Amino acid sequence: MHVFSNIISRGHERIAFHHDPVTGLRAMIALHSTKLGNALGGTRRWYYETEDDALYDVLRLSQGMTYKCAAAGLPMGGGKSVIMMPKPGVPATEAEARAMGRFVDTFSGVYIAAEDVGVNTQFVDWMALETRHVMGGEKVSVGGDPSPYTAQGVVNAMKAALAHNGRKVDFRGLTIAIQGVGNVGTNIVRIVSEQGAKCVVADINPDNVARCVKQYGAKDVAPTEILTVKCDILSPCALGGVIDGQLANQLNTKMVVPGANNVLDDPDEDAVILKSLGVTYVPDFVANAGGVIQLAGLYLGYDDRKLKELIANIEHTSLEVLKATASARSAYEAAVAVAEQRIAEGSTSKSRQAVHV
Repeated sequence: MHVFSNIISRGHERIAFHHDPVTGLRAMIALHSTKLGNALGGTRRWYYETEDDALYDVLRLSQGMTYKCAAAGLPMGGGKSVIMMPKPGVPATEAEARAMGRFVDTFSGVYIAAEDVGVNTQFVDWMALETRHVMGGEKVSVGGDPSPYTAQGVVNAMKAALAHNGRKVDFRGLTIAIQGVGNVGTNIVRIVSEQGAKCVVADINPDNVARCVKQYGAKDVAPTEILTVKCDILSPCALGGVIDGQLANQLNTKMVVPGANNVLDDPDEDAVILKSLGVTYVPDFVANAGGVIQLAGLYLGYDDRKLKELIANIEHTSLEVLKATASARSAYEAAVAVAEQRIAEGSTSKSRQAVHV
């Protein structure tokens, strides 16, 4: 991968590579934009086949965080970090987490880390022993597990999708398919099933599936079947790139509302295909912003009322994007336009404030 050309084409400000010789940690931090404020974004701990795969992931994810914060109305920028595991299944250690914390600390608060795939609250607390620029821990850092708030935001985006399709905003009797029932997916199952929806779930971890079946009466299908199961709403909550042009034509739903990031393999083209097929798609960085709102809000000193208001507003922003999709190539293009407009307005406001200081 041509590093500089990718950084420039996506508009990144900075990317840093780090190796800790004691723990063997190999990590990257990508800073996409600080136009609205310091950048917030999770740390993903994953096994990548190649360094190019890791770089591609951190660049896409950090760009998505810029749009996510802007669309959510947060005065924060976008960044992301990835830890490259040496092989699948290697357990996390305190030493590795603390080494990552020291790496994050070299950004002096311009980048604030949080949890993402492969990282839990314990890992965050270990990182927090070395840096105060991390959110989402329980004992050393603050914020806790953001997944219930992410899930609530996704459910709010589902309400917008229903309204946009002229459907009653009511989950009773609806069938909702959730791909990936980890923390976010399980919380979505909990929320919508309590409101009368029937859930169909799949996950590569059978324990996650068994929990949803037992606690919420969900129906389970094979991971290879979940994306094409007949349902009212499909919510991919696993990893990114699961819907491409070919899969889009096999969908058996009219609404896609993701809990995961970057669910479209090529958002510029795949979102156009979804629109041509009459599938309502709420872009992931709009739908799944609830967790970021919770952690960013705590970092910014917002009270509970303000946090709930911003998470509830995901429904309004989703509707705004879906309405704008009519005159755009796709929902993704419409969502990016909304985010970039807010970045431009926020940057102007920030500049004016700087002039008055």
